[in-house]
Amino acid sequence: MHIGILAAKLTANSGWEHYSQVLVESLAKAGHEVTVLVPHNMELSDDELDYTLVPILPDVTPTEPRFLFRLLDALPSARMMLLECDVIHCAVEMYAPLAARLAGHRPLVMTVHGSYARYPQQRRWPVSLIYKRAYRRAVMACVSHYTEQIVQQVLPGAQTQVIANAVNVERFANLPPLAEPKRGPTVITAGGVKRRKGTLQLVQAMATVREAIPDVQCIVLGTTSAEPNYVAQVEDEIERLNLQDTVHLLGFVPEETLLGWYRAADVFVLPSMNDGWKFEGFGLVHLEASAAGLPVIGTDNSGVVDAIDDGVTGLIVSQANVADELSSAIIRVLSQPDLTQQMSAAGRQKAQAATWDHVAEQLVTLYESLLD
Repeated sequence: MHIGILAAKLTANSGWEHYSQVLVESLAKAGHEVTVLVPHNMELSDDELDYTLVPILPDVTPTEPRFLFRLLDALPSARMMLLECDVIHCAVEMYAPLAARLAGHRPLVMTVHGSYARYPQQRRWPVSLIYKRAYRRAVMACVSHYTEQIVQQVLPGAQTQVIANAVNVERFANLPPLAEPKRGPTVITAGGVKRRKGTLQLVQAMATVREAIPDVQCIVLGTTSAEPNYVAQVEDEIERLNLQDTVHLLGFVPEETLLGWYRAADVFVLPSMNDGWKFEGFGLVHLEASAAGLPVIGTDNSGVVDAIDDGVTGLIVSQANVADELSSAIIRVLSQPDLTQQMSAAGRQKAQAATWDHVAEQLVTLYESLLD
């Protein structure tokens, strides 16, 4: 099968980019011919690839006022490059209008990752109408049941199927030690200091956790530049609660250091909080932490519930009552070694079953059903 994919840059710098990269590699590995359209400013390497890479798309900039016009500019070249494809897959929701035009009478599949399920509602006419029509043209592969639920709220009766994200378990198989020993029971979170990541709620919960476990440490990994005002609010809260020796905002760290913290940690916590129209489409970082053998704690009303088996691989707390439930969940895990071991084993098993090869198999089955 010849598959044409509209993708983000094939890197691991964002959710869109990571998904695009593993999707393309997994489909090519399965023996399919893959032609990939990527942003024009993607840096290309000289490495031999198992797929055809064509850098002609505009960069993904949803707020750029001429974005739709830039998509239209790319149409003639994109149409020529995908002329022989059997099926078109839009891996980035922002490219949906272009993908719909390119598909013609061919099957069109679009991955819906999360918040952009609501994108047609967030734009004014005629942009809203353009995206609604493009979304309805596609069969939408939703990364979680919660994401599918939101799609059906926005576009009742839309064609949807849940194909959950996966994890590269090999990345977490042999974790390196930290350069220096940890100082006490350790909570880690990743994904950066962002409102949607619930960093402020985690900081507030750590004040209560410290009362029960005085030497506890909380390590926050990831960007501290995406939401400067929110970061300032988090830093002020750390100071107000006198948590300077307990909560540490490390920002971006090298891969070896990141994996070292996964090895040193005792529990992974990311209390995703719905922020206006934005929500967590899938708890990939929770699944990655499970692959590393960590119990995981997340929140309901999000795609995280597909990544955590509540009471088995970790705990799910209520967004509506996160102030009380989060600290209790952390204390419960840190104070019950037997529970930690059980969740660690169950988490590894769940992660090992969630492979990108399996995602590719499900997508190919979907493609074939649409071609019949």
